[in-house]
Amino acid sequence: MTTNTADAATLALTALLLLPLGLAVGSFLNVVIWRVPQGMSVVRPPSACPRCGHAIRERDNVPVVSWLLLRGRCRDCQEPISVRYPLVEAATGVLFVATGLFTGPSWVLPGLLYLVSISIALALIDIDTRRLPDVIVLPSYLVALALLTLASWNPGGEADWGALVRALIGGAAMFALYLVLVLVYPAGMGRGDLKLSGVLGLYLGWFGWATLAFGWFAAYLLGGLFSIGLLLVGRAGRKSKIPFGPWMLLGALVGIAVGEAVGEWYLSLF
Repeated sequence: MTTNTADAATLALTALLLLPLGLAVGSFLNVVIWRVPQGMSVVRPPSACPRCGHAIRERDNVPVVSWLLLRGRCRDCQEPISVRYPLVEAATGVLFVATGLFTGPSWVLPGLLYLVSISIALALIDIDTRRLPDVIVLPSYLVALALLTLASWNPGGEADWGALVRALIGGAAMFALYLVLVLVYPAGMGRGDLKLSGVLGLYLGWFGWATLAFGWFAAYLLGGLFSIGLLLVGRAGRKSKIPFGPWMLLGALVGIAVGEAVGEWYLSLF
């Protein structure tokens, strides 16, 4: 088998495995996004139509496909089902595949899939409620640390404990930086953003110092550009409050994807 054929086979296998997994996780994330802000269990009761109360049948719970077959309406009462449900499922599936292609077969893959999952859930919850629930953010410290420890251990390969040390320093540094920002200007940032910063710092630090710096910077850059765009089209004013959590999460993902490359490019200028 040639190298190109092997690479193509790896890509196909990655998509075959991660796309259905991502679609299934996306379906669960829809439950999380709806129920967690209301303090409800994500396990019980089973999903049901909010209008007529009929439980969602198993055949109507297939990610994306069921929404299309039902034409975006409840089977029992014809209540419209938000298009956001299939979009979350599809986006999660696509991002899972993209993450797998980015890392390849690697022990860091589970950690990044977890980050992608909570990023989608937290971003949409923050947009809906202006909150980043502790029930998701705080346990993520332990989950992220455990998964990044596994990635540093790298069973079957060469361990990289330096990456784990960087992760710990990165998490502490990001939290300290955001703590200073909260203390200096409390109205400019929520406590949920502060709590989330340490989790993102763990991931960014694990991948490298340039990733940490660019991931932090990208959040402000992307959030600032978005805010300017809203001002220009008259959708927001100078005193409008825009949730920053989604931009922190997006900035972290962008930092992981291109941070080291940007860092190398920047250093090459000197």
